[in-house]
Amino acid sequence: MSRYDFIIGIDPDVDRSGVCFLNMIDREMTVDSLTFLDILDKLMRAGKLNEAFPEECRRRFCVVVEASWKQTHNWHTARGESAAIAAKKGYAVGRNHEVGHKIVEMCEMLGIECVEHAPLKKCWKGKDRKITHSEISQFIPGFPKRSNQEERDAALLAWIYAGFSIRIVK
Repeated sequence: MSRYDFIIGIDPDVDRSGVCFLNMIDREMTVDSLTFLDILDKLMRAGKLNEAFPEECRRRFCVVVEASWKQTHNWHTARGESAAIAAKKGYAVGRNHEVGHKIVEMCEMLGIECVEHAPLKKCWKGKDRKITHSEISQFIPGFPKRSNQEERDAALLAWIYAGFSIRIVK
């Protein structure tokens, strides 16, 4: 039995982060794309709601944030790109990192258990070897009919952190 009743996976992004709420008991999940302030609001509510219950009735949950800043070898350059393009990409990556840092900081402030998880290996069939909707739908029962890349990344992060199996039918 897991220590957690819920795992919240977050793939940080400047505009809208992918967020997955995974119910460990029945393996149901919801995915969404939320702004930083929406994430803050939901986590504050979850923390306050948890405090309202007696200790023995509290829901145990953990936030897992994709911590891309833990990778030191992730280059976002392509052959023939100018220094200006490389700088622009680096700036965007740095902004995403900062959103992730702030989410972790916010969880610490709220007393919510939070794990900084290194990015998962890109071994899928999608663009840049990211997971596709059809792939994730094969091993997550009832996965939403539509999703964007950030939502799929957050769901995959929560699913793997939960220790659930991944079986792709070829």
